[in-house]
Parts: sequence; C-alpha cells; structure tokens
Amino acid sequence: MKKSHIFGIVVIAIAIFLIMSTAGDASSYVTFKEAYTMSSEGKETSIHVVGTLKKTTSGEIVGVYPSPDKLSFSFLMIDQNGQEQHVYYNEPMPMDFLRSEQVVVIGGFKEGTFVADKILMKCPSKYQEEEVKI
Repeated sequence: MKKSHIFGIVVIAIAIFLIMSTAGDASSYVTFKEAYTMSSEGKETSIHVVGTLKKTTSGEIVGVYPSPDKLSFSFLMIDQNGQEQHVYYNEPMPMDFLRSEQVVVIGGFKEGTFVADKILMKCPSKYQEEEVKI
C-alpha cells in the first residue's frame, strides 16, 4: 500500500472519530418535566429548556427576583408545555433579559430548582417590518 493511501485512511478515521464524539454532545430542547427526569437519572451534561418569562394578562413580567447584591437572580419561566418552573442563575441578570421574547436555559435540576449555567435570549427584532397605514 502506498503511503498516501495510508495517510488518507488515517485522515478519514480521525474525521469519523471527531464526528462521533461531537454527536454525543449535541442536545435538543426539552420540557422541564423531561429535564427533571433526565437529571434524576444522573445525566451530567447540560440540558436545554426553552420557554418564556411569566407574564400577567396585561403583559407585565412577574417572578423575577434579583439577589440583594445583584450578582445572581432567579425567575419564573414557563416551558413549551405550559409548566411553570423556578430557575436560578448564579450570574448577574443579562442586559435586555426582561425584553426577551423567548429564553433558553442550559443547566440541570438541583434540589427541585433548575440551576442555569447559561442563558440564551431571543429579543424582539428592531428590524421587523411595521405596517404603514395610509
């Protein structure tokens, strides 16, 4: 066998190994119920839950509790199935957090509370088309 063929086989084997190792880290969005089940089964990797902040019927956000020193906060979030859950984040509140349309929390359950390691936000777009009345 030529050296170039052996080199090609090694490169293909490395590529297959990299694809297989990153496929195990891929995750999908789950509900709080599924996240709780995954955490109770011992899943150590981060769990992604998507939802919205709890709002009143008039659209006012409720259930956001910053710590006295403003270095952490907790909030109420409603997942895609409508389940309300208390979420704790051990970092300062991100800018425009209260303006976000959707929130993705990445973390896991600890003692009945979802503890987020990261928060991703979908904020309203300032580039959305506005209807012009003539």
